[in-house]
Order: sequence, then C-alpha cells, then structure tokens
Amino acid sequence: MMHLIEKLNPQQQQAVTAGLGPVLVMAGPGSGKTRVLTSRIAYLIGEMGVRPYNILAVTFTNKAAREMANRVTDLLGGVAPGLTLGTFHATCARLLRREAQHLPFDDNFVIYDQDDQLDLVKRALADLNLDEKRHRPPVVHNAISNAKNELILPDAYPVQSYLDEVVRRVYKRYQELLLSNNALDFDDLLLWTAYLLEENASVREKYARRFEHILVDEFQDTNQAQYRLLRHLSSFHRNLFVVGDADQSIYRWRGADYRNVLRFQKDFADAQVILLEQNYRSTQAILDVAMAVIDQNPQRIRKHLFTERGAGQKVVLFEAYDDRKEAEFVVDTIRSLTARGRMGLSDFAVMYRTNAQSRLLEEAFLQAGIPYKLVGAQRFYGRREIKDVIAYLRLVHNPNDEISLTRVINAPTRGIGEKTFLSLRTLALRLETSPGALLLEMGRNPEAPAADAINSRARAALVNFGDLLRNWVAVKDSLTPLAMMERVLEDVHYRSYIDDGTDEGRDRWENVLELRRLAAEFQQPGLDAFLERVALVSDQDTLEGTTNAATLLTLHAAKGLEFPVVFITGLNDGTLPHSRSFDDPEAMLEECRLFYVGITRAKDRLYLIFSQNRTAYGFSEPVAPSRFLDYIPYDLLDEAQPTRSRQPRKGQGERRLERWDAAEVIPSRPAAPVERRYQPGMRVHHPSWGEGMVLNSKLQDGDEIVDVHFAGVGLKRLVASLARLEIKV
Repeated sequence: MMHLIEKLNPQQQQAVTAGLGPVLVMAGPGSGKTRVLTSRIAYLIGEMGVRPYNILAVTFTNKAAREMANRVTDLLGGVAPGLTLGTFHATCARLLRREAQHLPFDDNFVIYDQDDQLDLVKRALADLNLDEKRHRPPVVHNAISNAKNELILPDAYPVQSYLDEVVRRVYKRYQELLLSNNALDFDDLLLWTAYLLEENASVREKYARRFEHILVDEFQDTNQAQYRLLRHLSSFHRNLFVVGDADQSIYRWRGADYRNVLRFQKDFADAQVILLEQNYRSTQAILDVAMAVIDQNPQRIRKHLFTERGAGQKVVLFEAYDDRKEAEFVVDTIRSLTARGRMGLSDFAVMYRTNAQSRLLEEAFLQAGIPYKLVGAQRFYGRREIKDVIAYLRLVHNPNDEISLTRVINAPTRGIGEKTFLSLRTLALRLETSPGALLLEMGRNPEAPAADAINSRARAALVNFGDLLRNWVAVKDSLTPLAMMERVLEDVHYRSYIDDGTDEGRDRWENVLELRRLAAEFQQPGLDAFLERVALVSDQDTLEGTTNAATLLTLHAAKGLEFPVVFITGLNDGTLPHSRSFDDPEAMLEECRLFYVGITRAKDRLYLIFSQNRTAYGFSEPVAPSRFLDYIPYDLLDEAQPTRSRQPRKGQGERRLERWDAAEVIPSRPAAPVERRYQPGMRVHHPSWGEGMVLNSKLQDGDEIVDVHFAGVGLKRLVASLARLEIKV
C-alpha cells in the first residue's frame, strides 16, 4: 500500500493519507480525483484497518460506481466484502427497504420512472378537477421535484400565487397516490431517507455508528436532500471525505447546488481543505485559458492548475462569417489534421451549448463524408419533435404515407386513439384505399355513407383532422416549405403541445425553430426538394455505430470526458451564455462554469469558434461574440482569422487585428476613394485558390475588404486591390 502512495503526487498523497475528521478535496479537472477516492478507500482498509462494512462511498452514476469498485478491487488484490459503494439513489433504496417498518410503505415498493410520474400527476389533476391543459403536468411535476430536492413536504409548500396553490394541492394528492400504489419516485428515494434519518433517532444512530467513513464523489452536484442525509450519516464519527470542484457545477437545473461546498466549510469548520491542482490531461496553454475564464467567477476557492505536459500549442480563436461557416471550419480542420496521419477521427470532439446546434454540424460532416457520432442526445433528425414536423409535411406531400399518418394523427392529441385509428384502417382496407385518402374524403364530405361504419364521436374527430389535411394539400404547391411548415404548426397548435414551460420543452421548440431555418433556405414553392434533403441527411444510421468517428456532443454531456482535440462552437452571446441566463446572475455564473468544463476536456488542442452572423428564418443577423471570450488575454490565443473590431468590455484592452489568414499585405491608404465592386453571391476567381463565392465586402481604410469562400481552402479575407480577383460572369 505504501508503494501505491509513493506513485501519487504530494497533494494526492496528502488527501489519501489524511487523518480522521472531515476532509474537503477540491479537485481540479484532470487531477486524478477518481484515483484519489479509490486509493483513499484502499488506504482505509489496507493501512488503517477499517472494515469494508464500515465504509460508505457514493457517486452519481452507475458507470462511475462500477469504475470505482473495479479500481478498489485491483488496489486491494481482491474484493472488499461488505463495502457499500454505489449511487445515491441505489444506496437510499437499499436503506429504505431495510427500514420500511418505520415508513408508510412496504419493503416491496416499486420505483416509478418519468412516464409513470407524469401519468400520476395527470391522475392527481383529474382527481382535483383541474384542467391539465391549463396546468401542464410536466410543469407541475417539475415544481414537485424541486420541492422534494429542497426537502419541502406538501403541507409546507410555500404559496405565493394561484399556481403555487395548485402545485401544493396536486403535490399532496400525488403523494397520496404514490403511497396507495406502494410506489416511490426517484426524488422520494432521497426525500424519505433524509426524513427517516431526521425523524428517527434510533435509525440515524444505527447508520451513523456503522459508517465510520463516508466518501462522496462529485460533491458539487449534490442537492439539499443529499447534503442533509450526508450530515446525518456522518453525525457520529464525522469522517466525511468529499471530493469535488465547485468550478465544474453545471447541473443547477437538476437541483445541484454548488453552495454545498460553502455549507460544508461552515458546518465542518475544522475540515482539512486539500487542493488537487496538478493536471494530467491538458497542456499548460489550455489550462491558462481555463483559469482566465473561471477566475472571473466570485465566491470560489481559487486553484492554480499546472501540468508537466509542457506548454503545448496556443488555443486557436476562429471567427466565422456565420454558423454554417463555423461547421465548415470544423470539418476542414479535422480533414487537414487527419490527412497528416497522426490523428484518428476518434481524437476529435465538437461541443456546443444546445442540441439544436448539431444540425448544421451533422450536415457538414455528412457532406464531407466524415463519420461522426452523437453523445448524450439523439441525432437532430431523430428527435421526437423533428420527426413529428417532418411526418406532417410528408403526409401533406403524400397523403398515402401511412407511416407518417400513424405518427401524427393523434399528436397533438385530438381524440383519435388506437381503437379509432384501427377502425379507420379497417374501413380503408374494405374500400381498397389508403387511410390518408379516406381521411381526405371524410374532410371533403363529412356525411359520406362509407364512414357510417365508424361511431359518431370517433367519426367527428377523424372528419376534423381530414378537413385540416384537405386544406393543407390544397395549398401545398403554392407555398414555400417554410410557409407550409408554419401553416401546419399553427393549425395544430404544435408549440403549446411541445413547449410545456420546462427547460426541456423550450429546448424542443428551439429544435423546431432550427428546422424552420433549414426550410427557409428553400425559396421555391413545393416540398419536393426540402423533403429530399431531409431524407438524405437523416438516413445515416450506419455512422452511429462507427468507432473511428468524430464525437458531437453538448457541453453538458461532455462532463467527465476528454479528447485530444476539442472544438467549442457557437461562442456568441445568446448561445453561450444562453439568452435565458441574461437576467439570472446565478445562471450566468453557471454558463461560465459550463464553458470552463468544455475547455478542460481538451488534452492537446483547443479551438474556440464564434461567428459574425447567425441565420434566423432565412435571414442573417449580426451577433456579438461571447462575453466570456473577453476574459481571455490576447497572448494566450492564436487567432486563425482576423476578428472584427468591437468595443472592449470593462477591464479589457482594445482588440486589434493582428493576423491575416491570407498572405496579403495591407497597403498604405490610397489617395483616391474607392467604390465597392464585390457583392454577396458574386462568383470570383483567384490565381492560387481557384473559384469562390463572395460572402461579404466592406470599405475599410480606403480599400475594399472582401470575404470569399473557396471550395478547396475555405474562407479567406482579402484586400481587393492586391488579391487579383477576377469577377466571373
């Protein structure tokens, strides 16, 4: 065991061999926190003689728990019988089953998943004669979940508005229904454990005496309920060993509270505080950028991250003309780096703030023929809301498409259940037609004799949908894809169906808006070209299983991962930081931490990418670079493109144009004024780079500056008087 300790750095050794009492280990990214945790468990057993039965170790994911268990086994040379190691929820479930005699449910309780919970909320609303269209079940359930994470029971739920009163009543009925079904939801596992330990002194003492040492992974992600039960469990021996990093707390929307780190220091004033600052993942250039960003956040324990890996290459800052050019830059860079044979596609990760941003990236990868895979989210075209909208448009384009009809006939719900749809299909089969064609006929002629085979209530619902479909088909050839999409979305009230007021609902609607942006690119009436594009892009399932593929993922999904080369795209105000954080100081701090997490996933190279413009509804609009970029000193960056001039933020020096990507020299100011010759969309020819398209041009310092995209080399910014550009007619 001492041989193992000698392999650790001094800070890690200090943590692993810490004496009795509370210990707070602030572990910087890539500092070996899992190694410290598992070595600590092995040290307790092998050197301090603690029985495994008296040790509790908790983490947040089953994957992390399995990894910790395997490492402990390897360190000890065998299993540690009796060791309690698992997730918070699994550990609490086992405890509740053992102590069910003290609780209002039996030990064979079931655990309801998300869908079960929503169904139960709907039943509670119905029992209380509350309209679920007015009080959306996901919103109500989210409020109940937040209350449980704060250890607030129904009778103590604070009421400051009518909505609060509704939530309180539903919460109470919801809990009654859970108990009548001998069921718990995920939040109950924590709530009832904390309640049991707080209210039952004998049970609290039993477990507080048993667990002589408690170790906690990812402590910054704990909520109030988890923190409270940890305090109860450690109340006798006070050997609470927590490892975390408040700088990497990015799950506030799940109830995580990074302030638990501050509470720990207050509640355990005698705690040892150990910083793990040596990084084994990234180069110093990447760490310096990370520290420049996170040091702007207040109320934190500052860590000086360092590495023995060397300085490495500077972080690259790239300014694209728009978000499509961002994607092209990523693809071109990956193609260039892999062409040298030193890197494989699996070395690359592309990160972004919202799932909707993946669409342009996916298209760029597909067009370039570069395999990719998505982590932590469905592919853009595989998401429920995107499949819904596309299915509607396919049905309008081809009413005989029964697959699309099956998907949308009751989404949003319109009283056409499985039995009614079966009746429609059976009747269509008897009449030797398709269900879609029969619906069109019912829409044209509600009193059609053939429809008499369907009962009147079901027939009315089918007639209403048939009338909608008939009207859409009548105008499909005269409307652009965007206009057709907007017509359908408005007629079926799709936004109110998909956007239920939660963060997930808003994200789903943002995905629909992203699809609208794609539709806006097709200016000619008719759906043919648009649906063909979608079909070709979405049929890429074989790429998902490819191991040698670049990784596309959100910044939230990147937590705990690492890659040799990382691109962070969409670094514009409104995207990162997200616009929803502008009026919420706590949310803005978390956005900064999210950026920090993304930066520290990179091992060797990091590219930070923002754009001058973003496209909305077919129109390009100027956007500001992310305010977080202003935190980074210039000498830490290598600008791969010239940045446009802009007013510096407070405390920052003036940004200057220091490097031109094209090998051009800016001449002295001409004596005579010049006129703009190059217009967006114009085709031009360059003697070295061949044919290209003008994206933008402007007059600057008496000359014309032209942005041109060349097929072989990408975006170039040129001085017109020197570039020798030939306008193609």
